[in-house]
Amino acid sequence: MARFAAKTGLTAALVATTLLGLAACSDPGATAATGPGSTSSSASAASKQFNLSPEQDRIKVEVDSAAAAQVPDAIKADGKLTVVTTGGTPPLSLFASDNKTLIGSEVDIAYAVGGTLGLEVEVLPVAWADWPLGVESGKYEAVLSNVTVTEARKEKFDFATYRNDLLGFYAKSDSDISQVKEAKDVAGKRIIVGSGTNQEAILVRWDKENKKNGLEPVDFQYYDDDSASQLALQSGRADLTFGPNASAAYKAAQDGKTKQVGTVDGGWPLKAEIAFTTKKGNGLAVAARTALNKLIKDGNYGKILDRWGLSSEAIPASELNPAGLPKK
Repeated sequence: MARFAAKTGLTAALVATTLLGLAACSDPGATAATGPGSTSSSASAASKQFNLSPEQDRIKVEVDSAAAAQVPDAIKADGKLTVVTTGGTPPLSLFASDNKTLIGSEVDIAYAVGGTLGLEVEVLPVAWADWPLGVESGKYEAVLSNVTVTEARKEKFDFATYRNDLLGFYAKSDSDISQVKEAKDVAGKRIIVGSGTNQEAILVRWDKENKKNGLEPVDFQYYDDDSASQLALQSGRADLTFGPNASAAYKAAQDGKTKQVGTVDGGWPLKAEIAFTTKKGNGLAVAARTALNKLIKDGNYGKILDRWGLSSEAIPASELNPAGLPKK
């Protein structure tokens, strides 16, 4: 069994690396993920079947003349929208069962935006560390890879938002825990969280508040891998997991073994949003925002998120360069 460690309160941070991963401000490939084609035969009757084949039968969209008119001439020239994503993070972007075709919610959004703009779409895999230079240099027109809007990134990139950046609390599907909304709801709970992550920092602050108010402390639990953490949850050694919502929502929908009992903004106490990210000043983000708002209005946006189990992260409207998370 994988090495296990636990702590209560504010003991020293563990060295253990965790696959529960960082929130969306960083490489989405760091989050825990279920591999392509891994739908379990033991999934519960409540499980959702995801299409992980190369033949995706994506949502059909129509060209919107107003959005297409906003596409910069430099991109109209070849009629192609080249988008990059990192892959490896279901349900955001992953490789299909053929291990070469990129699929996922980010990929679907890319095709839907491109189609609405009247452009041919090409989605390419790229390492997280490589997208900033690639987009800034013009090698790629956009990145859709769980990129959170930050004030630091706004110095080099423009953003059209398309999803809330959420962290999620998940419990075993038959757990008595039904809601986690604030600090008092985690008092005395045994919670699996990633060491050194945004979510751990939030939980530490909540725990301090609870102890100040005379409530029971959180039992912080850390695991070396996702399989061990899920075993702990299912066996009753832990009450909750707390991490990036997208991967946890996908897993819950896929196997029916866990349920969402609460979400928190990824930048808590500040709002955080995921965005279609382009080179600053090239005008593409303006067109992307118009396309996204068309997709939201006609319902295709909602269908895409629902297709991948991400309806809880939907936004009512796309915004251009909203306030981002502050510089650290």
